Amino acid sequence: MTRPRLLVVGSGIAGLVTAIEAAATHEVVLVTKGTLGDGSTRYAQGGIAVVLDEAARHGVADSVDAHVADTLAAGAGLVDEAAARVVCGEGPDAVAALMRWGTRFDRTDGRLALGREAAHSAHRILHAQGDATGAEIVRALVARLADAGVEVAEHSLVTELVVTDDAVVGARCVDVPTGRRSVVEADAVVLATGGAGHLYAHTTNPSSATGDGLALALRAGAVVTDAEMYQFHPTRLAVPGGGLISEAVRGEGAVLRDRRGRRFMLRVHPDAELAPRDVVAREIARVMLEQDGEPVLLDTTALGADFLRRRFPGLDRRCRAHGIAWDREPVPVTPAAHYAMGGVRTDLDGRTSLPGLWAVGEVACTGLHGANRLASNSLLEAAVLARRCAGSLARPGAAVHAGEPVPFAPELTEPARTVRREDLQTTMWTAAGLVRDRSTLEEAAATLAAWRCPVDQTTQRYEDANLLEVARLVVAAALARAESRGAHHRSDAPATDPRLQRHLSWVRKEGSTC
Repeated sequence: MTRPRLLVVGSGIAGLVTAIEAAATHEVVLVTKGTLGDGSTRYAQGGIAVVLDEAARHGVADSVDAHVADTLAAGAGLVDEAAARVVCGEGPDAVAALMRWGTRFDRTDGRLALGREAAHSAHRILHAQGDATGAEIVRALVARLADAGVEVAEHSLVTELVVTDDAVVGARCVDVPTGRRSVVEADAVVLATGGAGHLYAHTTNPSSATGDGLALALRAGAVVTDAEMYQFHPTRLAVPGGGLISEAVRGEGAVLRDRRGRRFMLRVHPDAELAPRDVVAREIARVMLEQDGEPVLLDTTALGADFLRRRFPGLDRRCRAHGIAWDREPVPVTPAAHYAMGGVRTDLDGRTSLPGLWAVGEVACTGLHGANRLASNSLLEAAVLARRCAGSLARPGAAVHAGEPVPFAPELTEPARTVRREDLQTTMWTAAGLVRDRSTLEEAAATLAAWRCPVDQTTQRYEDANLLEVARLVVAAALARAESRGAHHRSDAPATDPRLQRHLSWVRKEGSTC
């Protein structure tokens, strides 16, 4: 009997786990626009948040209920509690599967080592090789994939989902090196394409994070939720090509100082440097404005050279490569776009509003992250939901009900000009970054409406078209949420509005060609 065919798009933790689990019941084809394992997972430093029985046996006071409570508190009233309970509750099994498949998490005296990060009430962050958790997970999953019988197509860019009778039945692809086009037919398609950090001028994301899956789903008619909720990581190394400085560094005791050496977070939040990410990132941005754009300083000197080298070997090498002896001098840092908390609306099995289409990982929105993702919940969500998604493929059921989404299509203007990615990123950073206001957002919407992106055979043009599509929706969603909540801060509406304690959902207006 012929097995059903599954197309998985993307090869981070969400795509790899989905493909591995689904290979038992499906003929699986995995396509990725780069090499296998490319994507944001590989760059995840801090770890994966999970409450383990082993930790309790060794005296760590924690519980799934506490993890859920921390997730709800960080999410500023928009977290779906059912999603939090599923992800936190099924986290231990998902992490156990990662370990069975060869992931080697760090241990101390034979016990799993647990770190703490901002807004967590306990030490519950598993890490690997100090600060190379994502790379270790990807290494293990890629090795496991090789034994799972999955067909892999690298350097293959999906340009369009194929929709027949209102159901997704495959995808059109371009082989990047040759330009050869093909159609992959499938009984189900899973988007696991990651985020869209390159909407912004400053990001911690790899170059592949260009909103591809979100744009594909929008064009196919899927519902997208919480598009305005983009998380900005507080600490990116403020040198060219600097990259992320993990929140775990602050979890181990590093503190933030202004250029005069004053520790400024103490007056802002009772948790100081371990306050929720949106609070820390906005305060850093405010201090930077006061000091003429000069980065703030992450003071790690009290941790000592031996500890920094042992606990954060990758960051130690990176800082020293940039001439920063971080055991003796502070590290210059700035905020940067980090994680899309909104995405293609799904249920807790990854089903979208379109039959035949599933989505998992950062491209999806389960409601887990609300308005502000709790640190290290992203890898956990991807692992849990990928396993649930693979299990649900054998029992497709109905597509998720996504409420009453608002039809979306910007009023395109003429004469149009071809978008330059740098201009788009600057516009988004200024208008839809850490602090937003109505007039700047309206100006950005008009600017984006005047841009077009004719697509040729190059990957960058497809990516630019996807970024433009997603940027227009992010700005529209940010305009619609006339309040401040979590990562979404409107300077012209600084209060939280109880009437907007709900998800805002969008769908492309029928017939729209934007």
